Amino acid sequence: MDFLYSRLFLLQNLVELIDYNHQCEVNLSSFSLTKLFLSFFMDCRHIQFSVDKNLIDLGQLQSLFNVSAFWAKDRSLQSLEIAIAHSEPVVSVWDHSCLIGFARATSDGIYRATIWDVVIHPDYQGAGLGRKLVQTVLAHPHINRVEKVYLMTTNEQNFYSRIGFEENQTTTMVINLQQGLIQQELLIATHPVSV
Repeated sequence: MDFLYSRLFLLQNLVELIDYNHQCEVNLSSFSLTKLFLSFFMDCRHIQFSVDKNLIDLGQLQSLFNVSAFWAKDRSLQSLEIAIAHSEPVVSVWDHSCLIGFARATSDGIYRATIWDVVIHPDYQGAGLGRKLVQTVLAHPHINRVEKVYLMTTNEQNFYSRIGFEENQTTTMVINLQQGLIQQELLIATHPVSV
């Protein structure tokens, strides 16, 4: 009952906020009211977080990426298995036996770490699970002592800035090794090198 009363109180404040913004002619169209309402009414007490890599069902993870992450669509089961094996921590989020969230990190354990593949199923977004997922990664002993934690994002800068991440203004460089290998193989095939 306390849960319901607390949500009703938050809902009343939300309605007042929307009414105030409407009076001030602030555009709320960028907000999903459905997600806002879900975040107030979703009871997440049964949601479980795990750092056990062995629990990951690669088929469920592949499906989660295909539904939730444009940047990870069509990853093979073999590549997911390799990525998980070389990551620490790997954090998964479960609604009973259904995988609804995932993130992983790589690190040298002291200087740098990178967070990868942060995803929450769209039906569960807006309830604070993404924030808790990232915080769980950051609190892991393999990550919590490093000097800097990096991540790449295309559209979620505001989400990550609310957790404490800042945009990196320094020069960042990247090489696409897979593309480089393909070009190198083509060059070798067309211009054989004799030794």
